[in-house]
Amino acid sequence: MTDKTQHRRRVGSVRPSHLMYTGGVGALVDLPNFAVLVRGIDDWQYDAFEWADLKEPRLLRAVNGLIGDPYGAQVTQLRPAPWMDGTDSDPNGPASRVGVPVLPFPQWLRCTACNALGGLDSKIFKFENAKPRRPDQARFFHENCTAKRKGKGPLAVAARFVLVCQAGHLDDFPYASFVHRGGNCTEASHPRLEMLDHGGNQAANVKVRCVNCSSERNIRDAMGQRGEITLPHCRGRHPHLATFDPVGCKHRPKPLVIGASNQWFAQTLSVLAVPPTSGSALQGKVEQLWEQLQKAKSQEFLDMVWELPQFKPLHQWSQSEVFEAIEAHRTAGEESQSSEAASYPDLLTPEWEIFTSSQLPEPTEDFALRDVPVPPALDGIFSHVVQAERLREVRALIGFTRLDAPDPEDPTLVARAPLSRSRVPAWVPASEVRGEGIFLRVSDELMADWEQRVAGTGALAAHRDAYVEFRRNRYSGRVEETDDPLRGWPGARYIALHTLSHLLIRAISLECGYSSASLSERIYAGREDDRRTGILIYTAVPDAEGTLGGLVALAEPEKFSRVVRRALHDAERCSSDPLCADRLPRPPHEDFLHGAACHVCLFVSETTCERGNRFLDRRFIVPIDAPDLVLLQGLK
Repeated sequence: MTDKTQHRRRVGSVRPSHLMYTGGVGALVDLPNFAVLVRGIDDWQYDAFEWADLKEPRLLRAVNGLIGDPYGAQVTQLRPAPWMDGTDSDPNGPASRVGVPVLPFPQWLRCTACNALGGLDSKIFKFENAKPRRPDQARFFHENCTAKRKGKGPLAVAARFVLVCQAGHLDDFPYASFVHRGGNCTEASHPRLEMLDHGGNQAANVKVRCVNCSSERNIRDAMGQRGEITLPHCRGRHPHLATFDPVGCKHRPKPLVIGASNQWFAQTLSVLAVPPTSGSALQGKVEQLWEQLQKAKSQEFLDMVWELPQFKPLHQWSQSEVFEAIEAHRTAGEESQSSEAASYPDLLTPEWEIFTSSQLPEPTEDFALRDVPVPPALDGIFSHVVQAERLREVRALIGFTRLDAPDPEDPTLVARAPLSRSRVPAWVPASEVRGEGIFLRVSDELMADWEQRVAGTGALAAHRDAYVEFRRNRYSGRVEETDDPLRGWPGARYIALHTLSHLLIRAISLECGYSSASLSERIYAGREDDRRTGILIYTAVPDAEGTLGGLVALAEPEKFSRVVRRALHDAERCSSDPLCADRLPRPPHEDFLHGAACHVCLFVSETTCERGNRFLDRRFIVPIDAPDLVLLQGLK
């Protein structure tokens, strides 16, 4: 696909946020006439235009904590997606040569007229993309189709099955081997194949036939556990990198339709660009200078090197404070190396410290907070309300998984596929959005009293049991029997805060003019001795809608009181009641992680909820069941 006389380079467009969450590196993206696979970052071109990496040291440290080599190569940049304005005004100009590279995948196509099935290397299909302003009309066609009428050949579309494995590999479906049941055609060395696709979403509607020897086989024979046994072992292919794993792959692949939602899951990290607190700033400096500071076994070492130029940034703290930070960093590193399972970096603590600080930081172009009084009617429920007049969120893509989404508590439970051919890339894709938000801190006393009341209830026990069953089913073959069955369980406090957050998001979207899909949430729910009980609701869209001021205005006492009352009043009734109100997760027959919650009363869009509409239950917020379960008792 390099002959410029036959086609243009541009075949479509997506938003930068799409490359982060929906169709990034390694993902299949459906274009109007064919599907493409986003290539690895080694092939992204940044030479033709000016760009600047996104500066966010806290996020960069977190990225290196997961994919960097602590004693070697490190990720050094957070890069935005390559894009240049001007394709509309000059479709042949420099902007036409800037973008994210893709390749057609799957590389087996089917003629929509004669049902001929073949790979791109068979040369029976050709590509055309001659209109610079109409990349949506780019297509593959069957030039010598026997059913062709006047004009060019009929459209060829992607043969809609691929092979995917738990290790993140992706491969074409082996149609020739499959139809001949693992053997070769007896009549031809390169047999002609046909795919009879009767539509629908069932494999039983698709049949593959060999024209030469008349062998035929239904795709349903490859489905399910019995069918997968007949498929060859995974070849360890990463087509987005044009590589095969040198050690191969031990997993058997699973056939998927190319539009399946579980063919690609982004693994991302996101932080708010908050000013560093004194402790976190010192910790950041120690991490930056760790190669030199790791030699400090006593405070006398600091005495000797204190005046060296590279240690000047540490002079704002005393030597004793610096040495304590060094020891804390050393201890944390030893604990992480000795732990059996890795964990995600703690990105919420610095944000919590800023939002709950008695003295708010000076406003900047990225971050500005303003305290507002808690409405008298809500005193005792919320202890802190803050208007976030300016926020900047930076997100980084560190990898992706297939078949199973990344576990939110354990980054190693699901195999992460790489973004580049290098074990540690020099940079990772990133994006930033600016917006506004409201931070709410629920009263510590109220939450502690509620946790005691619900600790031994059957409702909470049902949620715990459902989580154990869900984790076992979801990560079948990955969770060892010796593992803690409640590993990653967010706890009762998270369920209450998460439910309250969704109720407020739905009420806010009716009041401020933002759609609920334009809002996002961050839940600050500590465990055991950590008394965090906070919610941040903020705009998270990459356009002007995120900064119109309508959200922070709702934090004013009178408006905020009205929003909370409306949210709780709406939660008491659901048009799906009594089915919704009576719902509790009951394993093993009901494999879900929510109680009294549904699309009518609590669910929000996938981009809004940080846990995929799980861990929600109205009965913990409003009296729809047992009054003793209610967090906000007595509020009218």
